[in-house]
Amino acid sequence: MNRIEAIGENRPDLVRATVGFSVRKEAEASLPTEFGPFRIIGFRGIDNGEEFVALVKGQVSADEPVLTRIHSQCLTGDVFHSLKCDCGPQLQRAMEMIQENGSGIIVYQHQEGRGIGIINKIRAYSLQDEGADTIEANLRLGFDIDQRDYSQCAEVIHLLGARRLRLMSNNPDKLKALRQAGFEITERVPLEIEPKEPAYRYMLTKKKKMGHLLSSIF
Repeated sequence: MNRIEAIGENRPDLVRATVGFSVRKEAEASLPTEFGPFRIIGFRGIDNGEEFVALVKGQVSADEPVLTRIHSQCLTGDVFHSLKCDCGPQLQRAMEMIQENGSGIIVYQHQEGRGIGIINKIRAYSLQDEGADTIEANLRLGFDIDQRDYSQCAEVIHLLGARRLRLMSNNPDKLKALRQAGFEITERVPLEIEPKEPAYRYMLTKKKKMGHLLSSIF
């Protein structure tokens, strides 16, 4: 089957062919938010069915660096405003920064709990209640420290037309993955949130054990 898919039917700047890609566009609409108006674009993995959502604002150019974030789903933080992590405030701040900038991309990756799913994430939370840190909990459940794969997120960004990125991230693995995917990272834009007490150990673990670039955590 030929994988050529037209994307951005109503947005000529987003029209690309997905020859050789493992994701394709499924839907697009306007999305007014409290931070400002965005376009919301849904993609699906051709072989694995995984869903990705991109929020896009303004024009995306292959020549100009695009303010970009890959945000991994965090139901507890993004929706329920958990204080155990910084995920929800990071997503909100990324939307604010793109609104202030006038353009940008957020790819929302549906790989909850660093890829272990929400039920196992709750099990990990239970182990954390008993004293384990976030890495120890994942390992005790039989998972890797981080099971996320950013390759299809990179494809989504590529299909949206970006080639040079100002990447909003504290995670060196995301920078590495996007560089390996052929993007030029012109700038890493820190996205640090002052942690509330319940999140402090979580963020300290990310810095000390996962190498996250967090200057506000000693």
